[in-house]
Amino acid sequence: MSELPSQYLSVQKRFKKLLKAVDNLGKVAKDAGPIDKKTSHLIQLAAAAAIKSEGAVHSHTRRALKAGAKPEEVYHAIILLTSTIGFPTVSAALSWADDIIKKQKL
Repeated sequence: MSELPSQYLSVQKRFKKLLKAVDNLGKVAKDAGPIDKKTSHLIQLAAAAAIKSEGAVHSHTRRALKAGAKPEEVYHAIILLTSTIGFPTVSAALSWADDIIKKQKL
């Protein structure tokens, strides 16, 4: 079973060139500076939480953990946003991160 969400796979199948370009953009952006992979995923996780994107929070939680982040670092990246995006949005993002973290602890 793929760890990629079914919606992503559906878009990838239907719009191959678009997804290839999006994937390439992400790689180029990551290679454009000195930030390591784990930190870049934690930054993207925070951005995903800020825009209230459940799917992106899932994705970047998964990727941050795979890049070596500990669950506590994932939670910290999200709770740092409390004074910026508000507690309700942070609480929602924490629950989305938990969806991934709790699966990995099973």
